[in-house]
Amino acid sequence: MRSQWLKNRKNDKTPTQMYYAKNGIITEEMRYVAKIEQMDAEILRSEVARGKTIIPANINHTNLVPMGIGRSLKCKINSNIGSSSVSSGVEEEVEKLKISIKYGADTVMDLSTGGDLNEIRTQIIKNSTVPIGTVPIYQIIHDVGSIENLTIPQMLKTIENQAIQGVSYFTIHAGFLLEFMPLVAKRKMGIVSRGGSLMATWMMKNHKENPFFTAFDEILEICAKYDVSLSLGDSLRPGCIYDASDAAQISELKILGDLARRAWTKNVQVMIEGPGHVPFNEIASNMQLERVLCDDAPFYVLGPLPTDIGAGYDHITSAIGGTMAAFSGASMLCYVTPKEHLGLPNAKDVREGIVAHKIAAHIADVALGKKGAIERDHAMSEARYNFDWNKQFELSLDPDRAKEYHDETLPQEVFKDAEFCSMCGPKFCAYKISREISKNSCEFYKEYK
Repeated sequence: MRSQWLKNRKNDKTPTQMYYAKNGIITEEMRYVAKIEQMDAEILRSEVARGKTIIPANINHTNLVPMGIGRSLKCKINSNIGSSSVSSGVEEEVEKLKISIKYGADTVMDLSTGGDLNEIRTQIIKNSTVPIGTVPIYQIIHDVGSIENLTIPQMLKTIENQAIQGVSYFTIHAGFLLEFMPLVAKRKMGIVSRGGSLMATWMMKNHKENPFFTAFDEILEICAKYDVSLSLGDSLRPGCIYDASDAAQISELKILGDLARRAWTKNVQVMIEGPGHVPFNEIASNMQLERVLCDDAPFYVLGPLPTDIGAGYDHITSAIGGTMAAFSGASMLCYVTPKEHLGLPNAKDVREGIVAHKIAAHIADVALGKKGAIERDHAMSEARYNFDWNKQFELSLDPDRAKEYHDETLPQEVFKDAEFCSMCGPKFCAYKISREISKNSCEFYKEYK
Protein backbone atom coordinates (compact mmCIF):
# COMPACT_ATOMS: atom_id res chain seq x y z
CA MET A 1 0.00 0.00 0.00
CA ARG A 2 2.99 2.30 0.40
CA SER A 3 3.79 2.30 -3.32
CA GLN A 4 1.24 4.99 -4.14
CA TRP A 5 2.02 6.97 -1.00
CA LEU A 6 5.70 7.09 -1.92
CA LYS A 7 5.00 7.83 -5.58
CA ASN A 8 3.34 11.06 -4.49
CA ARG A 9 6.53 12.08 -2.64
CA LYS A 10 9.13 11.03 -5.21
CA ASN A 11 10.44 14.57 -5.72
CA ASP A 12 10.86 15.35 -2.02
CA LYS A 13 14.52 15.89 -1.05
CA THR A 14 14.08 14.89 2.60
CA PRO A 15 11.40 12.20 2.62
CA THR A 16 11.58 11.37 6.32
CA GLN A 17 8.63 11.01 8.65
CA MET A 18 10.27 13.52 10.98
CA TYR A 19 10.63 16.12 8.22
CA TYR A 20 6.96 15.85 7.29
CA ALA A 21 5.91 15.91 10.94
CA LYS A 22 7.94 19.05 11.66
CA ASN A 23 6.25 20.74 8.71
CA GLY A 24 2.76 19.93 9.97
CA ILE A 25 2.13 17.13 7.47
CA ILE A 26 0.36 13.98 8.64
CA THR A 27 1.60 11.25 6.32
CA GLU A 28 -0.35 8.16 5.40
CA GLU A 29 2.05 6.17 7.57
CA MET A 30 1.20 8.39 10.54
CA ARG A 31 -2.52 7.98 9.91
CA TYR A 32 -2.14 4.21 9.71
CA VAL A 33 -0.14 3.99 12.93
CA ALA A 34 -2.54 6.34 14.73
CA LYS A 35 -5.47 4.13 13.74
CA ILE A 36 -3.74 0.95 14.94
CA GLU A 37 -2.72 2.60 18.21
CA GLN A 38 -6.17 4.16 18.71
CA MET A 39 -4.81 7.67 19.08
CA ASP A 40 -5.30 11.05 17.43
CA ALA A 41 -3.20 11.44 14.26
CA GLU A 42 -2.28 15.02 15.13
CA ILE A 43 -0.92 13.95 18.51
CA LEU A 44 1.15 11.27 16.81
CA ARG A 45 2.48 13.79 14.29
CA SER A 46 3.53 16.05 17.14
CA GLU A 47 5.40 13.21 18.87
CA VAL A 48 7.23 12.26 15.66
CA ALA A 49 8.19 15.90 15.14
CA ARG A 50 9.69 16.09 18.66
CA GLY A 51 11.53 12.77 18.37
CA LYS A 52 9.45 11.03 21.04
CA THR A 53 8.05 8.51 18.56
CA ILE A 54 9.55 7.04 15.41
CA ILE A 55 7.99 5.33 12.41
CA PRO A 56 10.84 3.33 10.83
CA ALA A 57 9.88 3.09 7.17
CA ASN A 58 12.59 3.20 4.50
CA ILE A 59 11.22 4.65 1.26
CA ASN A 60 12.52 1.56 -0.61
CA HIS A 61 10.63 -0.94 1.55
CA THR A 62 7.28 -0.58 -0.16
CA ASN A 63 5.66 -3.76 1.20
CA LEU A 64 6.22 -2.58 4.77
CA VAL A 65 3.17 -2.14 7.01
CA PRO A 66 3.81 1.01 9.10
CA MET A 67 4.35 0.73 12.85
CA GLY A 68 5.44 3.15 15.54
CA ILE A 69 7.85 3.00 18.47
CA GLY A 70 7.41 5.40 21.40
CA ARG A 71 6.40 5.62 25.04
CA SER A 72 2.84 6.69 24.28
CA LEU A 73 2.30 3.67 22.00
CA LYS A 74 2.04 0.00 22.88
CA CYS A 75 5.41 -1.53 23.73
CA LYS A 76 6.96 -3.26 20.72
CA ILE A 77 9.30 -6.23 20.47
CA ASN A 78 12.16 -6.95 18.09
CA SER A 79 13.32 -10.34 16.86
CA ASN A 80 16.97 -10.91 15.98
CA ILE A 81 17.77 -13.35 13.18
CA GLY A 82 20.83 -13.79 11.02
CA SER A 83 23.38 -16.27 9.73
CA SER A 84 26.80 -16.86 11.23
CA SER A 85 30.04 -17.89 9.55
CA VAL A 86 29.41 -21.49 10.64
CA SER A 87 25.65 -21.87 10.38
CA SER A 88 22.50 -21.01 8.41
CA GLY A 89 21.80 -19.41 5.03
CA VAL A 90 19.09 -17.67 2.99
CA GLU A 91 16.33 -20.28 3.40
CA GLU A 92 16.87 -20.67 7.14
CA GLU A 93 16.83 -16.92 7.74
CA VAL A 94 13.68 -16.37 5.67
CA GLU A 95 12.03 -19.14 7.70
CA LYS A 96 13.05 -17.37 10.93
CA LEU A 97 11.66 -14.12 9.51
CA LYS A 98 8.29 -15.71 8.72
CA ILE A 99 8.10 -17.26 12.18
CA SER A 100 9.01 -13.89 13.71
CA ILE A 101 6.17 -12.17 11.88
CA LYS A 102 3.69 -15.01 12.57
CA TYR A 103 4.24 -14.86 16.31
CA GLY A 104 4.16 -11.10 16.59
CA ALA A 105 7.57 -9.48 16.14
CA ASP A 106 7.07 -5.78 15.41
CA THR A 107 10.52 -5.38 13.84
CA VAL A 108 13.23 -7.84 12.81
CA MET A 109 16.97 -7.28 12.82
CA ASP A 110 19.16 -9.13 10.32
CA LEU A 111 22.40 -9.71 12.18
CA SER A 112 23.96 -11.97 9.55
CA THR A 113 27.73 -12.30 9.62
CA GLY A 114 28.26 -15.22 7.24
CA GLY A 115 27.29 -16.27 3.72
CA ASP A 116 26.00 -13.97 0.98
CA LEU A 117 24.95 -11.08 3.20
CA ASN A 118 23.43 -8.99 0.43
CA GLU A 119 21.30 -11.86 -0.86
CA ILE A 120 20.16 -12.81 2.64
CA ARG A 121 19.13 -9.21 3.32
CA THR A 122 17.45 -8.83 -0.07
CA GLN A 123 15.27 -11.88 0.56
CA ILE A 124 14.48 -10.86 4.13
CA ILE A 125 13.30 -7.39 3.06
CA LYS A 126 11.38 -8.85 0.12
CA ASN A 127 9.49 -11.21 2.43
CA SER A 128 8.97 -8.80 5.32
CA THR A 129 5.99 -6.62 6.16
CA VAL A 130 7.77 -5.30 9.28
CA PRO A 131 10.73 -2.90 9.41
CA ILE A 132 14.14 -4.54 9.02
CA GLY A 133 17.12 -3.31 11.03
CA THR A 134 20.81 -4.12 10.64
CA VAL A 135 24.16 -3.51 12.29
CA PRO A 136 26.20 -2.29 9.27
CA ILE A 137 29.58 -2.88 10.91
CA TYR A 138 29.02 -6.63 10.48
CA GLN A 139 28.92 -6.36 6.70
CA ILE A 140 31.65 -3.75 6.64
CA ILE A 141 34.06 -6.15 8.36
CA HIS A 142 32.78 -9.06 6.28
CA ASP A 143 33.53 -7.13 3.08
CA VAL A 144 36.92 -5.62 3.99
CA GLY A 145 38.17 -8.82 5.60
CA SER A 146 39.67 -7.36 8.75
CA ILE A 147 39.01 -4.49 11.13
CA GLU A 148 42.41 -3.02 10.20
CA ASN A 149 41.15 -2.46 6.64
CA LEU A 150 38.13 -0.42 7.65
CA THR A 151 38.01 3.05 6.14
CA ILE A 152 35.33 5.72 6.42
CA PRO A 153 34.59 5.73 2.64
CA GLN A 154 34.07 1.94 2.72
CA MET A 155 31.91 2.29 5.81
CA LEU A 156 29.68 4.92 4.18
CA LYS A 157 29.42 2.89 0.98
CA THR A 158 28.13 -0.16 2.86
CA ILE A 159 25.67 1.95 4.85
CA GLU A 160 24.23 3.51 1.71
CA ASN A 161 24.00 0.15 -0.07
CA GLN A 162 21.93 -1.21 2.80
CA ALA A 163 19.74 1.90 2.75
CA ILE A 164 19.13 1.39 -0.97
CA GLN A 165 18.12 -2.22 -0.26
CA GLY A 166 15.38 -0.99 2.09
CA VAL A 167 16.77 -1.30 5.62
CA SER A 168 14.58 0.82 7.90
CA TYR A 169 16.94 1.29 10.85
CA PHE A 170 20.66 1.00 11.52
CA THR A 171 22.33 0.20 14.79
CA ILE A 172 25.51 2.22 14.76
CA HIS A 173 27.98 2.34 17.63
CA ALA A 174 28.84 6.03 17.43
CA GLY A 175 28.70 6.88 21.14
CA PHE A 176 31.72 4.85 22.23
CA LEU A 177 34.58 7.36 22.33
CA LEU A 178 38.30 6.74 22.63
CA GLU A 179 38.36 8.51 25.99
CA PHE A 180 36.11 5.82 27.49
CA MET A 181 38.64 3.02 27.04
CA PRO A 182 40.08 3.31 30.61
CA LEU A 183 36.56 2.86 32.00
CA VAL A 184 36.26 -0.51 30.28
CA ALA A 185 39.33 -1.81 32.10
CA LYS A 186 37.50 -1.50 35.42
CA ARG A 187 34.80 -3.95 34.39
CA LYS A 188 34.37 -7.61 35.19
CA MET A 189 33.30 -8.47 31.61
CA GLY A 190 34.68 -5.60 29.55
CA ILE A 191 32.86 -5.09 26.22
CA VAL A 192 30.14 -7.63 25.31
CA SER A 193 28.74 -5.79 22.29
CA ARG A 194 30.09 -7.20 19.02
CA GLY A 195 29.95 -3.79 17.38
CA GLY A 196 31.49 -2.18 20.43
CA SER A 197 34.39 -4.63 20.54
CA LEU A 198 35.10 -4.03 16.85
CA MET A 199 35.13 -0.26 17.39
CA ALA A 200 37.46 -0.66 20.37
CA THR A 201 39.85 -2.74 18.26
CA TRP A 202 39.84 -0.13 15.47
CA MET A 203 40.44 2.78 17.85
CA MET A 204 43.26 1.01 19.66
CA LYS A 205 45.04 0.01 16.46
CA ASN A 206 44.67 3.40 14.77
CA HIS A 207 44.84 5.68 17.83
CA LYS A 208 41.96 7.62 16.31
CA GLU A 209 38.40 8.48 17.31
CA ASN A 210 35.50 6.12 16.59
CA PRO A 211 34.90 6.38 12.81
CA PHE A 212 31.12 6.28 13.26
CA PHE A 213 31.39 9.32 15.52
CA THR A 214 33.78 11.07 13.12
CA ALA A 215 31.52 10.46 10.10
CA PHE A 216 28.22 10.97 11.92
CA ASP A 217 27.11 13.90 9.75
CA GLU A 218 27.71 11.88 6.58
CA ILE A 219 25.71 9.00 8.04
CA LEU A 220 22.85 11.41 8.79
CA GLU A 221 22.83 12.54 5.15
CA ILE A 222 22.35 8.96 4.00
CA CYS A 223 19.62 8.31 6.55
CA ALA A 224 17.75 11.47 5.59
CA LYS A 225 17.89 10.54 1.90
CA TYR A 226 16.16 7.16 2.39
CA ASP A 227 14.36 7.73 5.71
CA VAL A 228 16.45 5.27 7.67
CA SER A 229 16.05 5.61 11.44
CA LEU A 230 19.07 5.35 13.69
CA SER A 231 19.18 2.97 16.62
CA LEU A 232 22.09 4.43 18.54
CA GLY A 233 23.91 1.37 19.82
CA ASP A 234 25.13 0.87 23.36
CA SER A 235 28.62 -0.48 22.76
CA LEU A 236 29.26 -0.38 26.50
CA ARG A 237 26.10 -2.06 27.68
CA PRO A 238 26.74 -4.19 30.77
CA GLY A 239 27.18 -7.89 30.02
CA CYS A 240 26.71 -8.90 33.65
CA ILE A 241 24.87 -7.38 36.58
CA TYR A 242 28.21 -6.58 38.25
CA ASP A 243 28.92 -4.01 35.52
CA ALA A 244 25.43 -2.50 35.42
CA SER A 245 24.94 1.26 35.66
CA ASP A 246 28.70 1.90 35.75
CA ALA A 247 30.66 4.90 34.49
CA ALA A 248 31.30 3.33 31.07
CA GLN A 249 27.61 2.72 30.40
CA ILE A 250 26.47 6.15 31.60
CA SER A 251 29.26 8.03 29.80
CA GLU A 252 28.22 6.49 26.50
CA LEU A 253 24.54 7.18 27.19
CA LYS A 254 25.28 10.90 27.54
CA ILE A 255 26.94 10.91 24.12
CA LEU A 256 23.99 9.02 22.62
CA GLY A 257 21.74 11.84 23.82
CA ASP A 258 23.98 14.41 22.12
CA LEU A 259 23.96 12.37 18.89
CA ALA A 260 20.18 12.08 18.99
CA ARG A 261 19.84 15.85 19.15
CA ARG A 262 22.24 16.20 16.20
CA ALA A 263 20.18 13.71 14.21
CA TRP A 264 16.95 15.58 14.89
CA THR A 265 18.41 18.76 13.40
CA LYS A 266 18.82 16.75 10.15
CA ASN A 267 15.27 15.31 10.38
CA VAL A 268 16.54 11.79 11.09
CA GLN A 269 14.51 9.62 13.44
CA VAL A 270 16.32 8.10 16.42
CA MET A 271 15.89 5.55 19.16
CA ILE A 272 18.40 4.81 21.91
CA GLU A 273 19.63 1.32 22.73
CA GLY A 274 19.96 0.28 26.35
CA PRO A 275 21.27 -2.45 28.62
CA GLY A 276 21.93 -5.42 28.86
CA HIS A 277 22.28 -7.10 32.24
CA VAL A 278 20.78 -4.99 35.05
CA PRO A 279 19.70 -5.97 38.58
CA PHE A 280 15.93 -5.79 38.92
CA ASN A 281 16.09 -2.92 41.40
CA GLU A 282 18.09 -0.75 38.96
CA ILE A 283 15.91 -1.19 35.86
CA ALA A 284 13.49 1.66 36.54
CA SER A 285 16.28 4.13 37.30
CA ASN A 286 18.03 3.18 34.04
CA MET A 287 14.84 3.97 32.12
CA GLN A 288 14.48 7.32 33.89
CA LEU A 289 18.12 8.26 33.27
CA GLU A 290 17.69 7.70 29.54
CA ARG A 291 14.66 9.98 29.50
CA VAL A 292 16.69 12.77 31.08
CA LEU A 293 19.92 12.36 29.08
CA CYS A 294 18.28 11.63 25.72
CA ASP A 295 15.26 13.95 25.83
CA ASP A 296 12.82 11.04 26.00
CA ALA A 297 13.82 9.50 22.67
CA PRO A 298 12.33 5.98 22.34
CA PHE A 299 14.34 3.52 24.44
CA TYR A 300 15.06 0.09 22.89
CA VAL A 301 16.45 -2.35 25.45
CA LEU A 302 18.02 -5.80 25.27
CA GLY A 303 16.07 -7.56 27.98
CA PRO A 304 17.34 -6.41 30.35
CA LEU A 305 18.42 -9.61 32.10
CA PRO A 306 18.21 -9.19 35.90
CA THR A 307 20.32 -12.27 36.66
CA ASP A 308 23.31 -13.94 35.02
CA ILE A 309 22.49 -17.57 35.84
CA GLY A 310 19.52 -18.27 33.57
CA ALA A 311 21.49 -20.06 30.84
CA GLY A 312 19.09 -22.10 28.72
CA TYR A 313 16.14 -20.10 30.06
CA ASP A 314 17.29 -16.56 29.39
CA HIS A 315 14.13 -15.84 27.36
CA ILE A 316 12.35 -16.05 30.73
CA THR A 317 15.05 -14.07 32.54
CA SER A 318 14.84 -11.38 29.89
CA ALA A 319 11.04 -11.29 29.86
CA ILE A 320 11.00 -10.67 33.61
CA GLY A 321 13.40 -7.75 33.25
CA GLY A 322 11.65 -6.59 30.08
CA THR A 323 8.31 -6.33 31.87
CA MET A 324 9.79 -3.91 34.39
CA ALA A 325 11.61 -2.00 31.65
CA ALA A 326 8.46 -1.59 29.57
CA PHE A 327 6.44 -0.57 32.63
CA SER A 328 9.14 1.99 33.46
CA GLY A 329 9.24 3.54 29.99
CA ALA A 330 11.02 1.33 27.44
CA SER A 331 9.40 1.62 24.01
CA MET A 332 10.71 -1.62 22.50
CA LEU A 333 12.16 -4.84 23.90
CA CYS A 334 14.77 -6.78 22.00
CA TYR A 335 13.90 -10.40 22.51
CA VAL A 336 16.27 -12.94 23.97
CA THR A 337 15.99 -16.63 23.10
CA PRO A 338 16.78 -19.75 25.16
CA LYS A 339 20.05 -19.91 23.20
CA GLU A 340 21.32 -16.56 24.55
CA HIS A 341 25.01 -16.89 25.50
CA LEU A 342 24.97 -20.48 24.19
CA GLY A 343 24.59 -20.56 20.40
CA LEU A 344 22.82 -19.44 17.22
CA PRO A 345 19.02 -19.58 17.67
CA ASN A 346 17.00 -21.83 15.38
CA ALA A 347 13.38 -21.33 14.33
CA LYS A 348 12.03 -22.96 17.52
CA ASP A 349 14.18 -20.67 19.69
CA VAL A 350 12.94 -17.61 17.77
CA ARG A 351 9.34 -18.57 18.50
CA GLU A 352 10.05 -19.07 22.21
CA GLY A 353 11.84 -15.74 22.48
CA ILE A 354 9.15 -13.78 20.67
CA VAL A 355 6.23 -15.12 22.69
CA ALA A 356 8.03 -14.59 26.01
CA HIS A 357 8.65 -10.94 25.16
CA LYS A 358 5.18 -10.38 23.69
CA ILE A 359 3.88 -11.47 27.10
CA ALA A 360 6.25 -9.03 28.83
CA ALA A 361 5.26 -6.12 26.60
CA HIS A 362 1.55 -6.88 26.94
CA ILE A 363 1.70 -7.08 30.72
CA ALA A 364 3.28 -3.63 30.80
CA ASP A 365 0.72 -2.25 28.33
CA VAL A 366 -2.13 -3.47 30.52
CA ALA A 367 -0.52 -2.03 33.66
CA LEU A 368 0.02 1.32 31.94
CA GLY A 369 -3.53 1.44 30.59
CA LYS A 370 -2.50 1.51 26.93
CA LYS A 371 -5.54 1.69 24.67
CA GLY A 372 -6.66 -1.64 23.29
CA ALA A 373 -4.48 -3.72 25.61
CA ILE A 374 -6.73 -5.06 28.37
CA GLU A 375 -9.68 -5.74 26.05
CA ARG A 376 -8.02 -8.90 24.78
CA ASP A 377 -7.69 -10.17 28.37
CA HIS A 378 -11.36 -9.51 29.02
CA ALA A 379 -12.31 -11.37 25.84
CA MET A 380 -10.15 -14.31 26.94
CA SER A 381 -11.90 -14.39 30.32
CA GLU A 382 -15.28 -14.59 28.65
CA ALA A 383 -14.12 -17.32 26.29
CA ARG A 384 -12.75 -19.37 29.19
CA TYR A 385 -15.86 -18.99 31.31
CA ASN A 386 -18.03 -19.98 28.34
CA PHE A 387 -15.79 -22.93 27.37
CA ASP A 388 -15.24 -21.46 23.91
CA TRP A 389 -12.03 -23.35 23.23
CA ASN A 390 -11.47 -22.13 19.67
CA LYS A 391 -11.88 -18.53 20.78
CA GLN A 392 -9.35 -19.13 23.57
CA PHE A 393 -6.84 -20.43 21.03
CA GLU A 394 -7.47 -17.43 18.78
CA LEU A 395 -6.93 -14.91 21.57
CA SER A 396 -3.71 -16.52 22.79
CA LEU A 397 -0.37 -14.92 21.94
CA ASP A 398 0.62 -18.34 20.55
CA PRO A 399 -2.61 -19.96 19.24
CA ASP A 400 -0.76 -23.00 17.89
CA ARG A 401 0.79 -23.81 21.26
CA ALA A 402 -2.50 -23.34 23.14
CA LYS A 403 -4.32 -25.72 20.79
CA GLU A 404 -1.42 -28.18 20.84
CA TYR A 405 -1.47 -28.42 24.64
CA HIS A 406 -5.25 -28.79 24.77
CA ASP A 407 -5.25 -31.49 22.11
CA GLU A 408 -2.48 -33.55 23.71
CA THR A 409 -5.07 -35.23 25.93
CA LEU A 410 -8.40 -34.34 24.27
CA PRO A 411 -7.68 -34.28 20.52
CA GLN A 412 -11.14 -35.26 19.26
CA GLU A 413 -13.15 -32.42 17.77
CA VAL A 414 -16.10 -33.17 20.04
CA PHE A 415 -14.07 -31.91 23.01
CA LYS A 416 -13.98 -28.42 21.50
CA ASP A 417 -17.57 -28.20 22.77
CA ALA A 418 -16.86 -29.82 26.12
CA GLU A 419 -17.38 -27.90 29.35
CA PHE A 420 -14.15 -29.17 30.87
CA CYS A 421 -10.49 -29.84 30.08
CA SER A 422 -8.28 -32.77 31.05
CA MET A 423 -7.07 -31.01 34.20
CA CYS A 424 -10.35 -31.16 36.17
CA GLY A 425 -12.56 -33.38 34.06
CA PRO A 426 -16.36 -33.06 33.91
CA LYS A 427 -16.97 -33.30 37.68
CA PHE A 428 -14.44 -30.93 39.19
CA CYS A 429 -14.36 -27.92 36.84
CA ALA A 430 -14.68 -24.77 38.93
CA TYR A 431 -16.04 -22.78 35.97
CA LYS A 432 -18.82 -25.29 35.40
CA ILE A 433 -19.69 -25.46 39.08
CA SER A 434 -19.61 -21.66 39.34
CA ARG A 435 -21.97 -21.28 36.39
CA GLU A 436 -24.45 -23.64 38.07
CA ILE A 437 -24.18 -21.66 41.28
CA SER A 438 -24.81 -18.41 39.39
CA LYS A 439 -27.93 -19.84 37.75
CA ASN A 440 -29.40 -20.88 41.07
CA SER A 441 -28.15 -18.02 43.24
CA CYS A 442 -31.21 -15.81 42.82
CA GLU A 443 -33.64 -18.57 43.83
CA PHE A 444 -31.38 -19.54 46.68
CA TYR A 445 -31.32 -15.96 47.95
CA LYS A 446 -35.14 -15.70 47.85
CA GLU A 447 -35.49 -18.91 49.81
CA TYR A 448 -32.87 -17.78 52.29
CA LYS A 449 -34.68 -14.46 52.87
